[in-house]
Amino acid sequence: MKKSDFNYQLPEELIAHYPLDKRSDSRLLVVADSGLLDQCFTDLPSLLKPDDLLVFNNTRVIPARLFGHKTTGGKLEILLERVIDDKRALAHIRCSKSPKAGATIVLNEGFKCLVDGRDGDLFKLVFVDPIHTVLDAIGHIPLPPYIDRADESLDVERYQTVFSRELGAVAAPTAGLHFDDAILNEIESLGVEFAYVTLHVGSGTFQPVREENLDDHIMHKEWLTVGEEVIAKIRATKEKGGRVIAIGTTAMRSLETASKDGELKPYTGDTDLFIRPGYRFNVVDAMVTNFHLPESTLMMLVSAFSGYEKIREAYQHAIEQHYRFFSYGDAMFLSHTPNIGSIK
Repeated sequence: MKKSDFNYQLPEELIAHYPLDKRSDSRLLVVADSGLLDQCFTDLPSLLKPDDLLVFNNTRVIPARLFGHKTTGGKLEILLERVIDDKRALAHIRCSKSPKAGATIVLNEGFKCLVDGRDGDLFKLVFVDPIHTVLDAIGHIPLPPYIDRADESLDVERYQTVFSRELGAVAAPTAGLHFDDAILNEIESLGVEFAYVTLHVGSGTFQPVREENLDDHIMHKEWLTVGEEVIAKIRATKEKGGRVIAIGTTAMRSLETASKDGELKPYTGDTDLFIRPGYRFNVVDAMVTNFHLPESTLMMLVSAFSGYEKIREAYQHAIEQHYRFFSYGDAMFLSHTPNIGSIK
């Protein structure tokens, strides 16, 4: 398949630039073998069974956007991609002329960092002060490029999931944004189990696929960890005949990475797993996900999971029914028929 096979035309007015007043007020498009069903996100518990397992990504978004200038005066914007340790990070820098190795960058409120060279498209930065001290003081929430506004105070809370714990993401695992404490408590009261993985979502999730031939696409890397407790819960769920339900594409990539050799086991490290039609799923039986950008790797992932034609039909239906798209938009519930070789 080609990149252009995953294109679609989205009216600008369907891009959600702000969250709804209440997280769980979102709509939920249920995509099933029997057809499409328009529901509310608060109907999600009715789709679950007592032996099911929901797997969430508990990463927490850091205020990774910084503003400053070069010592020569030129303004610049920094987007941290990955925090390496207390004072070192990899970052994108946007300015008229890229700073050279050894250059000093003066940030707002007098904070400083040094350019320590390049790592591919990224700049290696060394901060004078601890990075999280700098971010807490002057960092901005890194809203996605399709949200056409500056970050506001409301984004500090609403561009985080209520179960976020582990600092490190520069983009939210957006399927989780629909859950509030009330719906989590309702789901838990049904006897549904919860498990948590960590995948620090990078800005690469918004990068377009540039190659028309998907075989030529180089997938961005993201750091994740899937612990032994998660593995044990998945095995117990499978033994009881329950479903493993990934909350978002990041939870999906985490679990499929942990089982990429055909055996589900703990995993910590980078993943560059590219899931597209033809991929054989090992672990996940169903998922909750938002609507994704045209020609994106996430659009390819959901097409692999539920079928190319079914996803195209679902997206066309969502457009006709005026669903809200992307990070602050509405959600889908997708099912998958287990394939040969899946982990039992």
